[in-house]
Amino acid sequence: MIRALELALKGPTKGINPQVGAVILDSTGVVIGEGFHNGSGTPHAEVVALEAALSGGKKLTPGSVAVVTLEPCNHTGKTGPCAQALIEAGVSKVVFASSDPGENSGGGANTLRAAGIEVESGIMSNKANKQLRVWLTSTKNQRPFVTLKWASSLDGRAAAQDGTSKWISGEESRADAHRRRSEVDAILVGTGTALIDDPELTARKTDGTLQESQPLRVVLGTRDLPSNLRVFNSDAETKTIKTQSIHGALSELYEQGIKHVLVEGGPTLASRFVQMDLVDEFVVYLAPMLIGGEKLSIGSIDVPSINQAKALVFQEVRKLGEDVLIVATPAREN
Repeated sequence: MIRALELALKGPTKGINPQVGAVILDSTGVVIGEGFHNGSGTPHAEVVALEAALSGGKKLTPGSVAVVTLEPCNHTGKTGPCAQALIEAGVSKVVFASSDPGENSGGGANTLRAAGIEVESGIMSNKANKQLRVWLTSTKNQRPFVTLKWASSLDGRAAAQDGTSKWISGEESRADAHRRRSEVDAILVGTGTALIDDPELTARKTDGTLQESQPLRVVLGTRDLPSNLRVFNSDAETKTIKTQSIHGALSELYEQGIKHVLVEGGPTLASRFVQMDLVDEFVVYLAPMLIGGEKLSIGSIDVPSINQAKALVFQEVRKLGEDVLIVATPAREN
């Protein structure tokens, strides 16, 4: 399973399909085939591994085992069901880490058992679930995984009293933020941020050039936007969603195949996402400065007393130059 998890990470970090790795063992435990999923429309990891194991007209011997990071799928999409491919290949046993929560894709384990194949699940599931957390959360909730990001002073301010905020965070933090942009399917802001800050919302390298992978830029809100805003330039695709409904916007993005959204809006939009318990991950860059005043990074989130605070769990805390990066998740997710 360790090898299968390593292989999974070779697949694309974003897109509609998950990162999956697979290894085929013969009856003596020797690896005879391995593979990973390389993105939507390409063969799934199990099929790639089987093709390697069966190359040259070879056949699987009794006792062969397939080790997969995710429960083999049970539906026909752009490719066939992996559970059926494993059955037809003559695998004797299937071991997988994470269960597939999908209404259509799940159920592969039951199909395998019904065909007389031994199935063992949950092996190294903690590590696999962590690797697959974006896809698993999105599939389970039928909406994109939401990361909320902001940069602030040590006292939680996003800007000075005159509205200036460039730059609160340092170069290392900004480089990290651009890397994270390149790894998500979409960046979302409200019309207020688009009008006031006029951001490009692109993912750039440290030299200022565009990264190869650009997220979809999404602007949420009902206000009209002038076409000369930088968010409408040709550096990346932009989608406007003219609604105040966050649930509706997320549903629309999910139907479009968006699995991971990075929210970079101002305090009003951030507060709404938090209020509605729609944030799956918080990424915060804290700068060693004090600003004071009313320009908070986040506004009211309907927490009337301390015992109703929204509990978080720190997943990562480290220095980035002079700043501190904090990655946290809701306690409900842990």
